[in-house]
Amino acid sequence: MSVKRALPVLGALLLLCTVFQIANANFLSPLNLTNLLMQIAAMGTLACGVVLVLLLGEIDLSAGAVSGLCAAIMAVLHVKHGVPGPLAVTLSLAAGAVIGGAQGFWVTRLRVPSFIVTLAGLLTWQGALLWVLGSTGTLNLRDGFVVGLANTFLPPLPGVLCALGMAGVYAARLLLVRRARVLAALPVARLRNDVVRVVVLAASLLLVVLVLNADRGMPSGILILVAVVLLGDFLIVRMRFGRHVLAVGSHVEAARRAGVPVHRVRVLVFALSSTLAAAGGILAASRLLAVNQSSGAGDVLLNAIAAAVIGGTSLFGGQGSVWSALLGSMVIGVISNGMDLLALDSAVKFMVTGGVLLLAVTADAAARG
Repeated sequence: MSVKRALPVLGALLLLCTVFQIANANFLSPLNLTNLLMQIAAMGTLACGVVLVLLLGEIDLSAGAVSGLCAAIMAVLHVKHGVPGPLAVTLSLAAGAVIGGAQGFWVTRLRVPSFIVTLAGLLTWQGALLWVLGSTGTLNLRDGFVVGLANTFLPPLPGVLCALGMAGVYAARLLLVRRARVLAALPVARLRNDVVRVVVLAASLLLVVLVLNADRGMPSGILILVAVVLLGDFLIVRMRFGRHVLAVGSHVEAARRAGVPVHRVRVLVFALSSTLAAAGGILAASRLLAVNQSSGAGDVLLNAIAAAVIGGTSLFGGQGSVWSALLGSMVIGVISNGMDLLALDSAVKFMVTGGVLLLAVTADAAARG
């Protein structure tokens, strides 16, 4: 994601943090920031999958329901059938991949619009969630592995090393981009600018870690989200599959004539999206220590789509970055958390989030002319 596209989102994030800190001095406290990062981990993971589908120029309305269903599958396997936590999580992720692959096949081979297919999926998987849970209603999670996915906190030193490692990965990415542009005889940004970016990022991450260390430390959920974002960015930016995704999203007929396997790309993207939805549902269940009939419902889907769009991914396909899921999730999370601290009504929260989403889409449409 280019710095130019990220700056407006970062500016909005800084403004929101300033406003909420002025309104409530507890907003930037170590305790609240730790809780905030734990809250956005699940939503951000879900939003990463939504970004992939949006890059195709498609939509996935079933992501929230899939997240709840896969979390329920994981809970039922472990709690009712005694399946070990790691295996239950793996089978749940596999269920998400199968669901996404089936929906992608329906969209691609049967040529049914993704809006209709995933809308049907939204209803179907919500019903499947109720069927899987049965009369139990709520299942409490006690397995150390499952609970630890979102509720483990790094000690101070490992947290600092993680921050430096993230900055190092970003520096390596900038070097790879510079090398590729030099080999292609394209203009290259001044090295000093890249160094400044790395230093600013490293300083910012270290500051966040120091604040989090004043409470419980860096939560594991946010590390999982960052890992998903890094892998997704590598997939889209550095691999042929990512270039195929962007090509299909930009102009499907041109991509087909260029030899891109359009059908396979679409099916794989829907499968990846639902797998990440399953991962988001598992993280949410881990944080809440339970799965129930409302898992994945409510504003889960809308927040994931809003996060992807607010972060800078275009609804028109072919433009965006997995990093937008992280940035957008932070914006949505800050709005939600700040309004909760101010004890504002849910109606106000929905209206403000909707307004921010509308502004983001309007800006995207205006930028495209």
